[in-house]
Parts: sequence; C-alpha cells; structure tokens
Amino acid sequence: MWQVRETISCHICQDVLNEPATIPCGHSFCLSCIEIHWADVVGEKTPSCPQCGLTFALKPNLVKSTTLAVLVEELKTGLRAAPVDHIYAGPEDVTCDVCSGRKRRASKSCLQCLASYCEEDLQFHREAPAFKKHKLMEPSRELQEMLSCPDQESTCYLCTVEEPKGSDITSAERAEKQGELEAGRRLVQQKIKDRQREMRLLQQEMEAIKRSADEAVEHNEKTLSELIQLLEKRRSDVTKQVRSQQETEMTRVRELQEKLETEISELKRRDIDLEELSNTDDDVQFLQDYQSLPPLREDPDSSSIRNRPLRYFGDATAAVSELRDKLHDDLSEKWTNILETVTGVDVLLTEPEPKTRADFLRYTRILTWDPNTVSERLVLAQGLKKVTLMDEEQSYPKHPERFSFWAQVLSKEGLTGRCYWEVEWNRIGVYVAVAYKDASRERGDPGIFGINDKSWALECIEEDYNFWHNIVSIPVKGPWSSKVGVYLNHSAGVLAFYSISRKKEMTLLHRVHTRFTEPLHAGVHLRCLSPGLSAKLCKLK
Repeated sequence: MWQVRETISCHICQDVLNEPATIPCGHSFCLSCIEIHWADVVGEKTPSCPQCGLTFALKPNLVKSTTLAVLVEELKTGLRAAPVDHIYAGPEDVTCDVCSGRKRRASKSCLQCLASYCEEDLQFHREAPAFKKHKLMEPSRELQEMLSCPDQESTCYLCTVEEPKGSDITSAERAEKQGELEAGRRLVQQKIKDRQREMRLLQQEMEAIKRSADEAVEHNEKTLSELIQLLEKRRSDVTKQVRSQQETEMTRVRELQEKLETEISELKRRDIDLEELSNTDDDVQFLQDYQSLPPLREDPDSSSIRNRPLRYFGDATAAVSELRDKLHDDLSEKWTNILETVTGVDVLLTEPEPKTRADFLRYTRILTWDPNTVSERLVLAQGLKKVTLMDEEQSYPKHPERFSFWAQVLSKEGLTGRCYWEVEWNRIGVYVAVAYKDASRERGDPGIFGINDKSWALECIEEDYNFWHNIVSIPVKGPWSSKVGVYLNHSAGVLAFYSISRKKEMTLLHRVHTRFTEPLHAGVHLRCLSPGLSAKLCKLK
C-alpha cells in the first residue's frame, strides 16, 4: 500500500496529490504546488518539470486532471487504513539512504554498500547481479561502527560471517577496488552531465527549428501573398486597359455607323427622286431636272471600312500567354531550388542526404524485375535485370499482377528506407518509375506509370524529360543521358532522379517531396512503337 501512496504523491510537497495537474512530460503535481514552483522560476529561466527536468519553450496551461483526481480520491480512501508509520520513518526508525524527499523506513541494511534500504529500493538491490553476494541484515544505524575493528579484542560483524572459500578481501585489494569504483562513478557522473548537456542542446535546437520554421512560413506567406496581389493587380490593369480600348474602338465604330445610316437615308431619298424623274413624260422638263441633279459625293471612309481587319486584341492575348509560359518555366526551375533549400536544413543526429556519387552508392539496392508483373510485350533477360520490347506477345502464365496491355514491369523487391539504383536504355522512349504494388493495370491511359496517383515517372523521350504523377506533367530541364539514377528516402518522402553522364557525373533532374504510405517498387515503361527498345538495371560498384 505504501507503494501506491508513493505513486500518487506530489514530487514537490511529498504528500498525496491535491487537485492533480498533469504537465506535457506526463508527471503530475498538486495544481497549487506546480503553479507556485513555476511562479518562482519562470521569470529566471525556461519552465521545466521538477521531477524529470524536461524544459518547455512556453509555460504549459495548467488545469485540474479530473480523471486523475477521482482516482486519487479512491486510492486515498484505501490508504486511510494504512498507518503512515508503516511507510515513512519515525524518529526512532532507521531511514532509507536512497529515498529523496520524505524518507521511508529502512527494511534492511547492507554491509558492503554501507547503506540502508526501504522495501521498494531493496527490490532492485536484491535483483541486480552485482549485489547478489552482498550481506543484508536488520536495519542498523551503526553500520560504520560494526564494520570497524579498532583493536584485536573486538571482531567486526563481517569477520564473523562465513564467506565462500577464496573470497577473502584484504585491505589493499579493497582500497584498489574502491579506487576503481570511485573512478567509475566519476566517469558515469561525467557521462550523465554530458548527456544532460546534449539534451539541453537538443531542446534548444527543437526550439530553434520551430522558431526558424515559423519565421520562414510567415515570410513566405507574406512574400507569396504579395506576388499574388501583384498578379491580381496586373490582371486588373490588363482587364481595365482592354475594356477601355474596347470602348474607344466601339465608339469609333458607332460614329461610322451613324454616318453610314445618314448616307443610306440620303441615298434612298435620291433613289426616289431619280425614280420620279425617270417617270417624267415631258422631255424638256426631264432634261432640265436631270441637269440640276447634284453629283454623288464619295465617302473617304468607305475604303478603310472595307479593308479593316477583324482581329483587334490578339496581340494582347499572345503577350499574356507569353508571360504565362515564362513564369511557368521560371517557377518550375526555381521551385526545385526552393524545395532543396527547405530539405537542406541540418538537424542534429540526423543522417544528411547524400551529395556525392560515393554517398549515393552507399544506399545501392540490388533489384530484379518481377516475372509476375512483366508485360507480354516484354522479354526478360540477363538474370531478370533486362527487359526488351518485342513485336509479338510472349507466352506468360496468367497472373493478377501482370501488366496485360502496357509494356511495363515492376521490381520484385519492395523499397523502404533509403535506396539507390540506376536504369540504362538503348534508345529513346523509356519511363523510369516507382509505383505501389497495386498500381493500376487498366488498359486505358490510367494504367501508364505516372498517369495514376500510385506511381511517379520520369519520361525520357526525344532527348528531353518530363515528370509525371497523377496525370500532371512537369517539363524537366537537364543534360540528356541514356542512364538515370533514382534515389529514394521513403520515410522522408523524398524521390529524386539524376542524369548520369559517361564520366559518372550526377546532375539532379527532378526531386519529389511527398508522403509515401506503403513500400514502393522500381519500374519501367517502354513505348510500344519502338520494338527492340530495352531497359536494364545497372550493376553498381
């Protein structure tokens, strides 16, 4: 029962919890005790747990733990029957030398350790192999006196205890071992200090990472918002300019329409006059009236109206489209650099991402193509390392994982952790990919690597690259090569494709940052219009 009481006691006041409050590290204290404790120290340093020493960047909000309070009340009811004297040492009792805070009553004393232990601490002493031969006795305050032999007439307790044959320890041996023990203790204590310092450094780094990330997010949100606002303003300006020019041109056209309507009216009246003159019976009158007719005037704008082109704002549309394409190219190029700087944050005790070819080769995975997934248009060779596109379908056993329509194949091996491999081909028309085991086997476009949401593919055709995922295509710039390296850090959600030159130089083509939910498999897709096209998994040294 005393062990239960210790469990529900406050580490600060050493009494049973009153209005218990649990802080983020999991330890609980009286609500008033922890508030007073932090009120005393929070102005001087970062608040920390009085029990385990874990520090917090901000002072945690303290509230009463209702569930724990109910449990404490129930346990206190059961503890009332157990007298305090049964647990803690009274004035006449031998106290435990290990307990911190309020001392418990010693259950045994050890003659080798020169210490007394309560029942709880004695359990460890009894179970530890190093203490198996230690001699325990009833609790005694006179351990030092009992172990001393000041004269030849008195004999210490240890001298009267029967030891196993050959286990006599001389004073010189004891002194030597005691010195080694003290040196070991100093080493352990120094290691404790070193680890505690490292813990503080890690806590400081966590706080620095959070602070830096918060600042970066705030700055980036502001900067990108300003960019969006600028684009919105330019969009509005272009729209206003187009509408203004539209109104100007439409006003000009309306004025021409009014002139033409006036001219049409005049021409109609002249046509009526001519018709009446044509019907005149009197020849003399006819001639007189005919000669008095005013001449027709020619509108100087008629030719310009007939020859005016009908395309007015096409140049503006082309200019905006050109701007869009340029921004898209710039964003595609710069965005990779931005993401690289984000993932380039160095975190203490975290293995860095590889930078040199030697670094990548450390994570080489030996892969083979899976015969159960290979398309009937492909032939396996070189120990399941190479696939070649054929004109005629091959005869393979039916299997639910086989790509029956598209010329594709997956690796046997599932990939997790950090992995690196290279794929080489003999002519253009290859998609180098990774995919989940259950990627689509459909006959339509969704069955191609990179067109569905369960695969990622680098398209290598016509000496150019495109990255595909879930139907979205991203143009990729980089030196052309018939060999591509693939690096995967599954837990970090990193997938990267590299162009490998003949001199084994690596150039990053495209990097993906996402969250992978299951093991991935290497894969290739060969364009069906290129019989003889082959792709193989390279042997790396």
